[in-house]
Amino acid sequence: MVLGAGLRCVPVSDIEIRKKLIHGGQLLNGLAGPTVMNAAPFLSTTWFSPDERATATAIASLLNSLGSAAAFLVGPLVVPPPNGTAHLLSQSNTQHIKDRIEAMLYAEFGMVSLIFSAALAYFPSRPPFPPSVAAASQRLSYRRSFCRLLSNFRFLMIALAYAIPLGVFSGWSGVLDLILTPIHVSQVDAGWIGFWSTVGGCVVGIAMARFADFIRGMLKFILLLLLSGATLASTWFTLTCLTTVTHLPLTTATLYTSCILLGIFLNSSVPIFFELFVETVYPVPEGISCGVVTFLSNVFMGVLLFFLTFYHTGKKYKPLEKFNSP
Repeated sequence: MVLGAGLRCVPVSDIEIRKKLIHGGQLLNGLAGPTVMNAAPFLSTTWFSPDERATATAIASLLNSLGSAAAFLVGPLVVPPPNGTAHLLSQSNTQHIKDRIEAMLYAEFGMVSLIFSAALAYFPSRPPFPPSVAAASQRLSYRRSFCRLLSNFRFLMIALAYAIPLGVFSGWSGVLDLILTPIHVSQVDAGWIGFWSTVGGCVVGIAMARFADFIRGMLKFILLLLLSGATLASTWFTLTCLTTVTHLPLTTATLYTSCILLGIFLNSSVPIFFELFVETVYPVPEGISCGVVTFLSNVFMGVLLFFLTFYHTGKKYKPLEKFNSP
């Protein structure tokens, strides 16, 4: 992440070289992503007792999502949105946007370097005494672990149940401002939608994980509730966007509510899925099992983004109706 963030900050005047450096930096950042994304179950098993593990997994995995929530706000607040503003064609305003983007890249490089320095200074691998039998037990080797995972039909089904909705949603939410542009939703409004859906998912996810710690054996039931809610929310969002077919009103209230509920239900399911993976394939190491499902999730996210590069519409949508509060 330090190398990737540093490559994006190299001051090169040639735009083609700068573009290649930015792509290289994004590639390095992407390579580091799965390690951070699937570290939560390993940390919770290593450092916490069984009745605290689900909560620890939720906090570690969902606090990582808060960085994404902050990105929804920091981007539009630091860099002025160019869409819908004709005066940005002037040289001075274009230079202002460029300066703000570079300032944000330098700030990200500074934060990543600070965290990297802290990890070098002090980052113990495990506590002095193992908190549980699972933390002290011997795990399978990498080769035997992969063989066990690929031959476990139940794990593969759960992995697909995680990777398809979470992967597609991650890619979809990352370009939410572009998707909502045809219905005249600004970049700032799209950022607030992404922010509240992620924050709501973090709060609900930690609450659900705490409930799972108190009452064991409820992981499947909790996942069914969350995925059912996500299905209803996504159906609501789709029907309201198809106004020419369903004739349902597309207002600010319905758009915010459906998108935020979808994010809450899906984001809060992440730690529950991770705990279910660990229980299903034990004694496979947590990092390997969660790494496989994170890889699958990134594959589906990449497929969505690949097809979005070919998406183009010339349709004219009606402006979004403002929600009139009483």
